[in-house]
Amino acid sequence: SDRIMSRYGDSPLGMVESALEFLRICEDNNYYNIVLSMKASNPKIMVQAYRLLIQKMQEENMNYPLHLGVTEAGEGEDGRIKSAAGIGTLLEDGIGDTVRVSLTEDPEFEAPVAIALVNRYTNRVTHTPIKTVETAQLPYSPYDFTRRDSQEVANFGGHNVPRVVADFSSSEEITPANLFSVGYSYSVPLDKWNLSEMACDYLFVGDSKISFEIPGTLGIISNYKKWESVENKERNYPLYTPAQFLSSTNFSEQLNFICVNAADLLSNDSSILEQITASSKKSVLVFETDNLHGMAEQRRMFIELMLKKSALPVLIKRNYKNLEESDLQLQASTDFAALFLDGLGDGVWISAENCGSKNNINRTAFGLLQATRSRISKTEYISCPSCGRTLFDLQETTAKIRKRTDHLKGVKIGIMGCIVNGPGEMADADYGYVGVGVGKITLYKGKEVVKRSINSDLAVDALIDLIKENGDWVEKE
Repeated sequence: SDRIMSRYGDSPLGMVESALEFLRICEDNNYYNIVLSMKASNPKIMVQAYRLLIQKMQEENMNYPLHLGVTEAGEGEDGRIKSAAGIGTLLEDGIGDTVRVSLTEDPEFEAPVAIALVNRYTNRVTHTPIKTVETAQLPYSPYDFTRRDSQEVANFGGHNVPRVVADFSSSEEITPANLFSVGYSYSVPLDKWNLSEMACDYLFVGDSKISFEIPGTLGIISNYKKWESVENKERNYPLYTPAQFLSSTNFSEQLNFICVNAADLLSNDSSILEQITASSKKSVLVFETDNLHGMAEQRRMFIELMLKKSALPVLIKRNYKNLEESDLQLQASTDFAALFLDGLGDGVWISAENCGSKNNINRTAFGLLQATRSRISKTEYISCPSCGRTLFDLQETTAKIRKRTDHLKGVKIGIMGCIVNGPGEMADADYGYVGVGVGKITLYKGKEVVKRSINSDLAVDALIDLIKENGDWVEKE
């Protein structure tokens, strides 16, 4: 309502207060058969709203079931990654009673995604116990986003966007052609590297070696013993175990990685964190876990850093094995996004054995960063699933708009089938394309109508013109 909007704004608290108002009306009339939904197209807003709703219900002795969903998630891998980021984050915390995945695809493709997300928790209760937080209050708020303060080390931490590490440690030989899958292409005639918007920042090569000149923006991470034997250490950095780091006298002057797990940080007699900090080396921690409930364990590791006032940057690493590409996409998006949505993490490292192509792994890393608004690398589309109210072919129209605009990094475009939910559910979009009648489209700039009832055969061109008029257009290269 206008009253709620004027008091709380378009915010998670406004969503929650609106829901509570209706709950009180229902309870005043002795009606309790209610399931609540706090859906939003932005996973960050959605997660905060559900958490806040639970807190407010507890304060009023309410305990209603919750229906989870990221509304207007879009299509293809973007829609699946965004859905996993929002729904998976809450499922990781044991929140949620029913689930709906909304994709701009035929409806039969939605249920398998929802089932795959839910099925991860069938045996989760058997996970290795995680050390309890022995403080009355968390060192961060689960209801408001604030990125964890970390010191800047090379291009990690500080105000840098999270970095992406591609894992090539299982490759016997690494050639320039291999880098095409992670965003780099080499032009022989021009003798130069071309970078895509989703070019990884580092390669982990383990004990392998690179025998060609790498792109100028790319760094190499080698296992410490291998790194020691590398002659040219320019843009080549060591990865230590804690024991190696503490006993070594050989370090990179620019960047050192130390792989740590929960036992290293959380055991009562451990002083590893203090020793790493005292060394004054330019270091980035690599958080690793083999816990079945790995996200929660890694979050507990972040909490330990915050309680001990450590500002070391953290590269989050997760290991996967023998998964279909679609399952890797959903699981990694859940595991990493659940941390990034709380402002935790300075980098992504997906180590995947027999889980599909390196290109898919790299796209997943950049996709989950985009879904959490941590690093923007492409256009974002907020598009609804088809329903009986839809006034045009959503899938065809979305494909047409995507083809014309998929190079507009950072621009958010809402594509809504009707006026009923469209304007509200695409409130986060920069531009909106909304069906208002058969063959008629209305265009929005933000929340404002700018062109009404355009013939649908002219509407895509009119949308492009609107983007150009507002200075957000760039020509495709």
